[in-house]
Amino acid sequence: MRTSVIRRSVAVVGALVLAGGCTAQAVEGGSSPSPASAPPSSSSPSTPSTPSAHPSASAADDAKPSGPSEPSTPPKVLLAPGDKGEQVRELQARLRQVAWLFDGPTGTYGDSTTKAVKGFQGKRGLPGTGRTDTVTWQRLLKMTHEPTRWELYASGGQPAAKPDPRCMTGRVLCISKDSRTLTWMVDGKRLMTVDVRFGSQYTPTREGVFQVYFKSRHHVSTIYHTPMPYAMFFSGGQAVHYSSDFAARGYAGASHGCVNVRDEGKIASLFAQVRNGDKVVIYW
Repeated sequence: MRTSVIRRSVAVVGALVLAGGCTAQAVEGGSSPSPASAPPSSSSPSTPSTPSAHPSASAADDAKPSGPSEPSTPPKVLLAPGDKGEQVRELQARLRQVAWLFDGPTGTYGDSTTKAVKGFQGKRGLPGTGRTDTVTWQRLLKMTHEPTRWELYASGGQPAAKPDPRCMTGRVLCISKDSRTLTWMVDGKRLMTVDVRFGSQYTPTREGVFQVYFKSRHHVSTIYHTPMPYAMFFSGGQAVHYSSDFAARGYAGASHGCVNVRDEGKIASLFAQVRNGDKVVIYW
């Protein structure tokens, strides 16, 4: 009786040992169960081809960090530093709408644009590459509206309008309210174009054909007591002149009726060329 009990105990222990061996073998190699003491046969077709030290698929998956899986291919890059053009200008205008870019659109993907894109991406958990890919662009589109013409050209650079026919002869300051540009022309040839702004609806800039009748390099307004450098008067108190406010604020402001120029270097050159009696044409 005692002998049979001992035999049954040994059988149970042996079964447990075999079960333990199966579990270990499954974790290490995934082969069919075999006694732990029996070495694998080199001629057996069931011998695992993967080294026993290699983790199983489930163990490898457990070792991976948790979190959302990355796409198999990175999103397509649409715009990158160094690019130029109207698409870059639109990107910059939209970044200005969400207060990530404060410089006016220039159409050139420079350092400030790269920094703005990185900030926008980082705020939304996107890779901060500084390049505008499809994911970044779609996110920006959802948060902004189609830029207006003057949002696109808040810092100038807009193309000049077609010259009015009255600008095609003689020496003319050809000023378009539609394109907000002044083109200095001599006998139909364009010599210089600058950005300009005009008066508000309450102090509008007059339209028509005029002549420069007075020039004043260091002029100060007798009505508003504000500086009007490089003033070239053409109608009453209205003149073409440099405006530091225009240079600082762009089209967010307006004049009291004068034609403001924001590029001091260009108007200094223009002032030196224009003579009393030269024509001024202001048109839409």
